[in-house]
Amino acid sequence: RVVDVADTLIALILLFPFLLLIALVVRLDSAGAVLFRQIRVGKDQRLFACYKFRSMREGAEEEKAELLDRNEVEGPVFKMRDDPRITPVGRFLRRSSLDELPQLLNVLMGHMSLVGPRPAIPSEVQRYQPWHKRRLDVAPGITGLWQVSGRSQLTFDEMVLLDLYYIENWSPVLDLQILLRTLPQVLLGEGAY
Repeated sequence: RVVDVADTLIALILLFPFLLLIALVVRLDSAGAVLFRQIRVGKDQRLFACYKFRSMREGAEEEKAELLDRNEVEGPVFKMRDDPRITPVGRFLRRSSLDELPQLLNVLMGHMSLVGPRPAIPSEVQRYQPWHKRRLDVAPGITGLWQVSGRSQLTFDEMVLLDLYYIENWSPVLDLQILLRTLPQVLLGEGAY
């Protein structure tokens, strides 16, 4: 936790001008709030508000039901490569994972860690099999093992297996390896949409 807070404070200080620039671009790109707030499930199934830069048009959550038949991932997660709700700037932000930078605030608040399983949406957790719920034993992360091991190209069960491997083999060295592998993934945008 100490490493998370210290690293997050340093990142926020260094990235502050960049975060303001992204916020301005999101604001100019389309109508709506700059930040998207969504309830997610954290450690021990506690709910929290997760923050991201808004990458979809206003009201996109209400349109999701109409797109469920176009889901490209098996299991409870919804992913769609050419989601029509994504704004032009949002497409870039998602591809580069810059939309997730506001989650640094979630790390400061203690809801998330820099490294851990992806924070789940409550409707996804309702569809989990019992073994999937083990990924909720630790704080979710901004990045994680599955994000640097194939991202959206993996099945949901493969994602969970990587999360469980991370949980069972956690060490500061593993966290550092994942953080170092995150940068090339972000720069290359592989598997992100």
